[in-house]
Amino acid sequence: MSLAMAWDEWAAHDAVGLAQLVRQGQVTPAELAAQAAAGIAKVNPALSAVIEVFEDVVADPLKDGMNAQGPFAGVPWLMKDLGPTVKGRLQEMGSLLMRGNRAQADSFLTGQIRKAGLNIMGRTTTPEFGVCSSAENPAVYVTRNPWNLEYTTCGSSAGTAAALAAGVLPLSHATDGGGSIRIPAGFNGNIGLKPSRGVFSMAPGLSDISGFVSTQGCQSRTVRDTAAFVDHCRGGAPGEFMPYWMPAEPYTQLIERDPGRLRIALSHEWGDYRATPHIVSELERAGRFLESLGHHVEWVLPQVDFRAAFAAQTLCYISNFAQTITHLLAPRGLDAPPEDLVEPINIKIWQEGLRTSYAERARMQAVFNTTARAFGAFFEEWDIILTPITALPTPRLGTTEYLTLSDNPSVDDWFENLWRNFAYTPLTNLCGIPGISLPMAVQENGLPFGIHAQARQANDGLLLQLAAQIERALDGRWNDGRRPGIHVCA
Repeated sequence: MSLAMAWDEWAAHDAVGLAQLVRQGQVTPAELAAQAAAGIAKVNPALSAVIEVFEDVVADPLKDGMNAQGPFAGVPWLMKDLGPTVKGRLQEMGSLLMRGNRAQADSFLTGQIRKAGLNIMGRTTTPEFGVCSSAENPAVYVTRNPWNLEYTTCGSSAGTAAALAAGVLPLSHATDGGGSIRIPAGFNGNIGLKPSRGVFSMAPGLSDISGFVSTQGCQSRTVRDTAAFVDHCRGGAPGEFMPYWMPAEPYTQLIERDPGRLRIALSHEWGDYRATPHIVSELERAGRFLESLGHHVEWVLPQVDFRAAFAAQTLCYISNFAQTITHLLAPRGLDAPPEDLVEPINIKIWQEGLRTSYAERARMQAVFNTTARAFGAFFEEWDIILTPITALPTPRLGTTEYLTLSDNPSVDDWFENLWRNFAYTPLTNLCGIPGISLPMAVQENGLPFGIHAQARQANDGLLLQLAAQIERALDGRWNDGRRPGIHVCA
């Protein structure tokens, strides 16, 4: 089959660039879909990043109602197999329990994505119910890092991270309940923004008050792609719990200007958790780079009760996930998750979460409040805080202590082990503030590593402005211009 463009040309374009080619008549949405499908066929045997390609939509991008006149003009898009539903399509959530589960309707965000002109043409991998740090259950699939197949992509937006890094497509769906956009972006060399609360809707199945910590979003390879996705897909559905906010200026315009001189705090001492010496040195290097751009950079730590915050976050996850699993059991006529269909830690989470009292949830919410207020006070003096994306390097595949396949008898101990590595992203979710992972660093073994910037609530635009300034200073060469070994151009 002849393709519309050579792979080097394909990989050189971001989503905004591909949309421009469509509007100029140089390529059609069907040709873009065919190219992305060919890219999947080329790299997916090694990566297991994409579960399914919607062949009917590849053949006819208008089949499911995609708006070809939208700003993305038919650019291919893959939906993480968790979160927004796509009418008539499978959504199996990385679980044997959910095999064959087919959505009855589009979610509100799915409609926004279609309206923006993104062509939903397949599904990417996720760990079971998005709970753990790697899409790694051999009974379902094992998603591998394109930079080194012996390592995980991390998660839970695992397949999206691998597909983007491998050049399959420039922009794709991700979700984040504690770092699930940002951590895999950081370990695969992509850009990952977790937006503030009140940006992307979870309607009609959930509201922000039921989610508390979860949000929708994307990963990309250019800042302008992320800015354009947020601009065109944000907004609330009728009946949202809270009003959805809009910035004073579209982000695609805002990022054309550098921010003013920013006060940027550096930290890797996050309560009881510390980064490795090499990771600290990479954070310091990022700080010096930002100083060279004219910003004030200093080591400063927010005055937060980190132990209380992580304990509250753990309780939130346990009680939320338990209700999620209960909600999935009832339509299947099940009273409990079957041991042969649900992973062991998820069963333990369900069991423990059912015992959570209203009083415990009330205390949890009180800690959410004090933590958010503490970060709020910090951001009265500082524009941004910069941390590593994780405290430890990317785990190798088979590191079961991070997986819901773990035989750890204690759910609390299992979560505590997660926090020792994935320390810097979850409290962003707790506070509802924005965070972005930028591919500015490198691990000792050569894998990419993200530098994580956070800002006060609704200051998403400032993060994107800073990211765009960095991108320009690097001449667009994230990851020092390197590509992974598994790539459509290889």
